[in-house]
Amino acid sequence: MKIAEKIQVADWKNEKHVPVIECPDTVKPGEWIEVRVGLSKAVEHPNTTEHHIRWIKMMFSPDNDKFVYDVGMFTFNAHGEHAGGANQGPVHTRDQAVFQFKTSLPGTLHAVAYCNIHGLWESSKRIEI
Repeated sequence: MKIAEKIQVADWKNEKHVPVIECPDTVKPGEWIEVRVGLSKAVEHPNTTEHHIRWIKMMFSPDNDKFVYDVGMFTFNAHGEHAGGANQGPVHTRDQAVFQFKTSLPGTLHAVAYCNIHGLWESSKRIEI
């Protein structure tokens, strides 16, 4: 079995595990693009010791290019863990990130999120030049 067969997709408006990518649809070549990615935009995802989003990986695939480029990975490490017990900790991170990147070619921005219970979930957003 290939890893691609394990990546799930759905509409983020109905499925809490799908990452949402927010950025301009069209940019100028070489212009810095601000991107917001995260979950829980329409349906809240739990953020507990037992059930949480561990990370979101961002990649960009330019048109007519053989390669997919690694843009960044954002990890969320605090989910209420504590020596006193699960969900007793004072610190939680939210599954949201903001970053910038630039490209000289149009293509597709991909987000893959990992839920510690429900596995890998993907979404994508087209960027035109």
